[in-house]
Amino acid sequence: MVNLDSYFQRLNYAGPKSPTLDTLNALSAAHAQQIPFENLNLLLGRGVPLGLAELEQKLLTEQRGGYCFEQNTLFLEVLRALGFSATPISARVRLQQPRSYTPPRTHVFLRVELPSGPHLVDVGVGALSLTSALSLEERGEQRTPHEPRRITFEDGRYFHQVRFGDAWSDVCEFTLEEMPSIDRELANWFVSTHPQSHFKSRLVVARALPNGARVSLLNRELTLRPRGEPAQTRLLTSPSELLEALAEHFSLHFPAGTEFDCPALDWP
Repeated sequence: MVNLDSYFQRLNYAGPKSPTLDTLNALSAAHAQQIPFENLNLLLGRGVPLGLAELEQKLLTEQRGGYCFEQNTLFLEVLRALGFSATPISARVRLQQPRSYTPPRTHVFLRVELPSGPHLVDVGVGALSLTSALSLEERGEQRTPHEPRRITFEDGRYFHQVRFGDAWSDVCEFTLEEMPSIDRELANWFVSTHPQSHFKSRLVVARALPNGARVSLLNRELTLRPRGEPAQTRLLTSPSELLEALAEHFSLHFPAGTEFDCPALDWP
């Protein structure tokens, strides 16, 4: 069973722990703020194991982050240990993709059953990781500590969407099909080893901030997005500056001289 004391210490969390919507929201926010989304192990030539012991070692003991299969698998174990009824659900990420394109089913989020109905939880969808749960039954706009969201149902598919300004954009699509551990292992293997996986060719790090802002790093581009304000972006110019940014903005610490095998960094 997951070590809840280590998890709460990692999140600096002292809030409610009973299996309620308030707890689910509080844990989602704390998780997305304290455990960054990142794919750095792939750029260091390391694997991405999904065993609970390995996840606890990396995300809790080593104070690292991870991508969806790591983040939401750990969160699944935490929620179940607290008494929540939670199920991993498969999805296709649709960020910046037209509806005519069919992305691979290489994403997992969690469905959590509550007295008020089923809810969607996702602490592993990069710079848009949820900081509160979404009702799967409500079809209107839903507020979160960060961006407004909604769930729509079209042509036999559900879409998790985010609103930027007046425009709604797809985050992911799903059918509520469960994604058991064997399917997560297979999708994780594809994402972490396939030559055309975008996680193999670019550096991605992101973290939610407690004031409604977000900070993200895509290759050399560091972006701070204050809530309701224009994004502030700067371009990193050296490997040492990258390591400084990882430490300062994401609390990810690597030895001096660490370099990531990522052609998209394209240092001048």
